[in-house]
Order: sequence, then structure tokens, then C-alpha cells
Amino acid sequence: MTVERLASSIVRTVRAGVISAAVFQFAIGNSLLQAQSSSNSRDNDTSSPIKHVIVIIGENRSFDHVFATYVPKKGETVWNLLSEGIIKADGTPGKNFSKAEQKAAFDQAPDAFLLSPTKDTFPGNFLPSPLTGGPTDSYVPNDSLSVATASENGLPSDYYKYLVSGGTGLPSKTPDTRIKDVDVLPTGPFQLTNGDTFTYNSYAASPVHRFYQMWQQLNCDATKVSTDNGSGCDSSLFAWVETTVGAGTNGKKQAANFSTEWYPGAATTGEGSTALGFYNVQKGDAPYFKQLADNYAMSDNFHQSVNGGTGANHIMLGHGDAIWFSDGKGNPLRPPHGQLVVAGTANAGVVDEIENPNPQKGTNNWYAEDGYGGGSFGSASFGGGSYSMCASLAQPGVAPIVNYLQSLPTPIDPNCEKGHYYLLNNYNPGYFGDGSNAFTDTNANNTVFTIPPSSVRSIGDEMLAKGISWKYYGDQWNNYLKDKYQLNYAAIGKNTDEYCNICNPFQYDTSIMSNAKVRTAHLQDTANLYNDIKNGTLPAVSFVKPSGLVDGHPASSKLNLFEGFTNKIVDAVKANPTLWKDTAIMITFDEGGGYYDSGYVQPLDFFGDGTRIPLIVVSPWTKPGHISHDYSDHVSILKFIERNWGLETVTDRSRDNFPNPVTDPANPYVPVNSPALDDLFGLFDFPNNE
Repeated sequence: MTVERLASSIVRTVRAGVISAAVFQFAIGNSLLQAQSSSNSRDNDTSSPIKHVIVIIGENRSFDHVFATYVPKKGETVWNLLSEGIIKADGTPGKNFSKAEQKAAFDQAPDAFLLSPTKDTFPGNFLPSPLTGGPTDSYVPNDSLSVATASENGLPSDYYKYLVSGGTGLPSKTPDTRIKDVDVLPTGPFQLTNGDTFTYNSYAASPVHRFYQMWQQLNCDATKVSTDNGSGCDSSLFAWVETTVGAGTNGKKQAANFSTEWYPGAATTGEGSTALGFYNVQKGDAPYFKQLADNYAMSDNFHQSVNGGTGANHIMLGHGDAIWFSDGKGNPLRPPHGQLVVAGTANAGVVDEIENPNPQKGTNNWYAEDGYGGGSFGSASFGGGSYSMCASLAQPGVAPIVNYLQSLPTPIDPNCEKGHYYLLNNYNPGYFGDGSNAFTDTNANNTVFTIPPSSVRSIGDEMLAKGISWKYYGDQWNNYLKDKYQLNYAAIGKNTDEYCNICNPFQYDTSIMSNAKVRTAHLQDTANLYNDIKNGTLPAVSFVKPSGLVDGHPASSKLNLFEGFTNKIVDAVKANPTLWKDTAIMITFDEGGGYYDSGYVQPLDFFGDGTRIPLIVVSPWTKPGHISHDYSDHVSILKFIERNWGLETVTDRSRDNFPNPVTDPANPYVPVNSPALDDLFGLFDFPNNE
């Protein structure tokens, strides 16, 4: 029996439940690398001319946020704020501005978490003022270009100036006076840039992007489903959720001076209506991404796969599924719930890792337990709600979502297994880069908010079993290997978090991380990426993640820096004609970052989908300027890989089992066979492509 057939046999028995995930990991771990020897490689055995896929994942931008005013080439159409008449080309409100109108709402104890609470207008019919975020100057000491270039190697030379400029010049979490009419903005989307006080190079605040908040922002009501609105969601609560709860309470009581409107001395979420801001490509914003959209292909119906943040969406990208709290050996357990950790020391603290979005008594939508968690093994930990057992309607926040899904004209399966507490937001992965167990590590610099090692199967396991070469290239990976607690990165200084550990979907997995040969062969630095492109040694599938400085995340980075990171890779691939001729570069984001988007959102399961995000495909095989309307999300990338290389789905329950969408010609955006996800082949102009 060949290694490939042996691995396939093991996979089938795992699917059938004959052997445990732990046995699977042991058995397949000894054959994975052999399956990719030159004699067994299937890299060139593809159903299309594409032999190399490069997936570049930026951070936290919705489709409308970037492409609000994009106008496609003749013969193509796009769904954005401009085409919907919500805004005009100059960014001011359009005739259909009311379609994006934001509402205030009421969700007060003893009511439980509500998906579609009672709504009202904002005071004065103005948005709460968007507040500032990001550095007042820059993140580089003394704005030094030499320091910037020493710390980050992922930019073309003419982009480094953006690393040392663009600071707000304003106090943090105060009205962002760089924005025109900041205190009297109408209740809908507004343009961030004005060419003067707020330029495309300016740092901007980051909106809330957490699970229950995003579900609530969509304002979904099954009784509002129509032929024009297949989900019953109208996205009218972005500003309200952002100003009532923001990025989580961590179990803390709401301050007595809390206000949804900023005023001197008030306690706020620190965001205001940041979520409604957008850029204007017709005024010169996002010039490189506009150029790519004009000359290659883009989707205007590609979505973040989970309502939530960075970690959960990268996990879904790698696995086609969510992961859950366990004993580290594949058996589900309940996470800490009002539990004392680091007991018997001065650093003892109570954490509650189970989400509870029900409003605290006497508050309007101030969640009882939700947040990133605080402290470490070296200080008192607290808060941290990020898991839900969504198979139980008795669990906080679960019933409204499940009841909504099952009340739709075509009921949707939540896809939640009994006894499993699923991770919905951001916790550190179960392994450090060196393969050591991060969950059991009690170093003072480590966090208790770490998910145990996971047994959930990934696309990496599938490719390894079938002899398809792949790598995950993480910017600053080599520095991270030397400094796993991320205490002192390169030239920038302490706690800059340049390598994104929660972004690496394979760093959660025992099957990858516990096998040193597999781990070192497939998880590498972007320095290796540039060499592999130049030398023609790129694997069939590459996942590429920029550092925290250049990933485009609002407040900590900027969109122009992610453009520069992308530009360097695209230019390098084009400079190698042998590689360029059969390569597809997929440029997307982990999630919308909490920014408003006007597009349709298809309910797929308990976890999502979420808002649209950009997807641009750069390849000699795309039709220049084409815009695909086929419904897709992160898992569509897995479906492309599987179709192109003839792979099976990751597991029997992963989202790559969904069929390709079938639509009514009158509405190409809404699948009539929901839940459905496209495999992205329609973005290409292949011979005999169907």
C-alpha cells in the first residue's frame, strides 16, 4: 500500500469513528512527509492550469469599507454603497441613504440577549461621534526609517515612509476631529478621508469585531425574510452595539458614568461610531487594490466565515470548522467557569471563559461576560468569555441565534455537537512555535487564555495525506521562535506582537505541531517565501500572513501598508515568468473588522457567515476587471484547493461539504440552495471552465 493510500485509509476510519483522533495523529504523523517525496508528489496533478495558490490574508476591512465607490469596467456590475445609491461618488449621502440607516435600540435586563431588539432613532438623528485610535505619532521609535526597515522586511522600498507617519496627533478615545463634521454625522456610512486633516495614510480607530456583537449588529429577524432579503438581516445596529458594549466587558460592572455619547469625564467603549467609516477609491484611496481589481478579478460576494474576530476566522480558514475546548487529547470538556486560577499565589484570579451576552442588570446591552480576558500567570487574571456550547439552548446567547436559524424558510443546522464548547473569538493557540504545549505552560509571561491542543482536522492534514506540498509563511516567525512570549521584537521594542500566533490555523493542531519534521517543513518565515518565489521552489499551496505592523489592521496598522506587503509579493511572482504563468494569488482579509457593509449575508450555521470582505484574485488566468457575484467565504478557498487537486473534504461536518450556489437569474447574490458556498472557479477564465 502506498503512503498516500495508507493515509487515506486512516482518514476514512477517523471519519467513521473507528479509531480516535489521537491514534490518527500518531499514525499519520509518521507518513506525512513521505507522502510529499518527489516520487509521490501530486502538485502538478490539477484540474486547472493553476499549479500554485498563494493566499495572502490581511486584517479587518469590509468590502464596502474599501470599495464603497468602486466603479467596474463596462459590462460588469458591483454591489457597493455607490451602486445601491446609499452614497454619491463624492462620499456624501445618496438618494437611498436610508437603506443603511443606523438605529439605537433597547436590550435591558431581565431580557436575554436579543438579535433584533426594539429600535429607535439616535438623539438628534446624528451618529455618536467616532473616536480616535492608533498612535499619536507612529509605532517606530523616533520615526526612524532605518529602524523600520530593520524590523520589517515585507515592504517595497517606497512604502517604508508609511511606517513612520500617519499618527492621529490627537488624544486617544476622543472625538476624531480629523473627520469632517465629526459631531453631526448623519446616521449612516461616512467617508473617513478628506484629503486634508484625514488622509489615506492616517491611522484610524478599530471597531468592535466579536462574535455576539457581530450577530447583533446584523439585526437578523426571520419574519423579515423576502425575495430581496433572503436572511431578514438589515445591518442597522453597527453603531449601537459599538457604543453600548464595544469589544467586551470582561465581566466588569458598567461604570456609573457610562455613556454611549462622548463627553468630558464620561466612560465609553472608546470607539464611537467608528464602524461606519469608509474609504473612497475615486478620490485616490486604496490605489493599489483598485489597480488590481481593474486588471484582474474580484468578488463582491465573499464573506468572513465567522461572526467574530481574527482567531476564529483563521481557524475556519484552515479547518472549514470551529474548534473547541478539550482535555488536549480529543475529548470535550467545559472551560473554566468562574474558576480561580494560579490559586495560592499573589497572582490568583477568577476567570470565566464562557460567553454570556445577556445584559447586566440595570444596563442597556452591557454583556454579563464577554471579552479577551486580562492578566497572565504573572498577574491576576480575570474575565475572558469566548466559548459557547451552542448545542444547548439553555446556554447564554445561544437560543436567539439557533431559533432564528431554524425559523428561516429553509431551516439551517447550527452544526454544534453536544458537549462541545466552541471558541468564538481570540485565544492563544495550544502550541508555541517550537512545538511546546502553550496550554500547560505556567510561565509568568504566558496567558491563561489559551485553548488546549486541538484534534480537529485541517486542510493541512488533507494535503499532507494526499501528497500536495504546502507552507504557512508567517511574517516574523523566526523572531517568534526565539522569543515565544513575544517580549522584545526586533528593533521596534517590547510587546509589539509582530508575529500573529492566533492567525496561524495550524498552530492549534496536535497533528502538525507535535511532529517536529512536519512543523519545521511547513511553518516558516516570510523570508523563506521571498526566497522560494525567487528560486522557483514555492509549494503548491501557500498561506501568507503579514506582521502586525503591515497587516492593515486599523489602529495598529494601515491599509496602505497591507497594500505594500501585497505589492511586494505580486511583483516578485511576476518577476519569475515560470512561476507566474500557473499561479493564482488570492488577496483577502480575515474579517471585516466590525466595519459596516451593505451586502447580503447568508446564514450557514451557528458561527456565521459574517459581513463581506474583499477578495481579489491576481493571475494570468483571470478575466481583467471581472467581478464575481457567486456566494463564497474563507472555506471557498479550501473548496478551490480541493477541486483543483482532487482532494476530499476536510471532514464530514466541515463547510467544504456545502454545494456550489444555485441562484435565480434575477438575484445572483442569494443562493436558492442554501447553505451553499462557491469554489471560486468562476473568478478564472480557464479553457472549458464550467
